[in-house]
Amino acid sequence: MPNSAQPDLVAHIAPRDKAEILAQALPYIRKFHGKTIVIKYGGNAMTDPALQADFAEDVVLLKLVGLNPVVVHGGGPQIDAALNKIGKKGQFIQGMRVTDEETMEVVEWVLAGEVQQDIVGLINAAGGKAVGLTGRDGGMIRARKLKLVDLEDPAKEHDVGSVGEIEAIDPSVVKALQDDQFIPVISPIGFGEHNESYNINADLVAAKLAEILKAEKLMLLTNIKGVLDKEGNLLTDLTARRIDELIADGTISGGMLPKIAGALDAAKSGVNAVHIVDGRVPHAMLLEILTEAAYGTMISSR
Repeated sequence: MPNSAQPDLVAHIAPRDKAEILAQALPYIRKFHGKTIVIKYGGNAMTDPALQADFAEDVVLLKLVGLNPVVVHGGGPQIDAALNKIGKKGQFIQGMRVTDEETMEVVEWVLAGEVQQDIVGLINAAGGKAVGLTGRDGGMIRARKLKLVDLEDPAKEHDVGSVGEIEAIDPSVVKALQDDQFIPVISPIGFGEHNESYNINADLVAAKLAEILKAEKLMLLTNIKGVLDKEGNLLTDLTARRIDELIADGTISGGMLPKIAGALDAAKSGVNAVHIVDGRVPHAMLLEILTEAAYGTMISSR
């Protein structure tokens, strides 16, 4: 799906200036060549057709210049739309979707069917070779039922149904695909010891996968500029200590909690840089990886 607006935006740039722009990306291409980049794909970037095309082009370009992108996708709005069609309303507790048996069936066919195959198709149309996977493929994501402890009362536990937490990730199938120049596109569905399916938070899957693959970067595409302070200003660099302070004073809350927790775990476990990136910005990933500009929040373990 070509992005028809792009030629108009760059038509006025002189060929020499275009060459200079490309040359400025060279140090970053050299630095990250052969390195793995795990990308959590979500938010507006998943639903806006122009941003979908930009995302697919970015992923293919990263692969062609020698990086190894791995995509983990969400699909909350699409799941909600599918549930509405069968007269069911999504329910959340502490940012986690309550997933009964019927909801789990919907989650599986929306994520591993509709959403995953749309992403695979977009990347392939942009010139890449994408392959869709779930946690079952190659025994990749083993999971168990999540025990969700109440934030106010630690003695209380919430039953959120077939929501899972990761027990272990076996990255063999991802590495095999990377070695053959494929781009893995992963749905965040794990399996338990009795072959049951679990719906897992996509941010947490992306973070754990980045850790296991020893990724150079973890990119979390989202619907906001990044982490904002109480006055709404973008915090471009965050440390572990500062994150603890922001959680304690309520600046980071709700749906941002699992995102931040996973990002921080990844940073502490050896992922060199974790970026929460504004997915509403066209080509945000390329700008973040191949230029000095900051288009979100970078989290480090310091």
